[in-house]
Amino acid sequence: MVWNPPASNRKRREEMVRTQIERRGVRDTRVLEAMRTVPREIYAGAEDLESAFHDGPLSIGCGQTISQPYIVAYMTEMLAIGSKDRVLEIGTGSGYQAAVLAELAAEVYTVEIVEELARAAETRLREQGYANIRFRTGDGSLGWTEEAPFDAIMITAAPERPPDALVAQLGEGGRMIVPVGSYEQQLVLLTRRGERIERRQLIGVRFVPMTGRIREKP
Repeated sequence: MVWNPPASNRKRREEMVRTQIERRGVRDTRVLEAMRTVPREIYAGAEDLESAFHDGPLSIGCGQTISQPYIVAYMTEMLAIGSKDRVLEIGTGSGYQAAVLAELAAEVYTVEIVEELARAAETRLREQGYANIRFRTGDGSLGWTEEAPFDAIMITAAPERPPDALVAQLGEGGRMIVPVGSYEQQLVLLTRRGERIERRQLIGVRFVPMTGRIREKP
């Protein structure tokens, strides 16, 4: 059954968007509406209800976090997602970012390596009525080859370098946003232009490390 949070929570989300997101420069009206619509409190967990609207990340267990609202909105805006786009998300986590993406895109494919989180997120997102999300438990650094190419790829864990397997799954004009680095991390936006990959440095961030085959020494 879909849980409809009280109207007071909607007001708190609107305040969150106004003070934490719009005020810091996010302007895409579709992204802002998605941030108002998706109930972050559900994905943060009931024990973190008071913290759900704060400008900071929250632990979701298994050594993983849900990103602060501004970073979710900023990364989503930078991907410039259209209503017909097919989006790959690496790192389902709580399912919050997947829900935001599903408000904007035609299809979302999301991969989570931690089985406990993957199961919980799938249950939560299905209960919220999202029919345009497909789920996989596995090594996100390998992507979802049989469903490629994608119009956009969002990575919510930090590799030392953008995974070659994921770059290869970008369609023409496709965009990938990824936090790169270990302690000092930078968000990087990659765009495919034929055989060429454009690279743009964005802002400093702090994400959990990406796990899986990407951690193996070449």
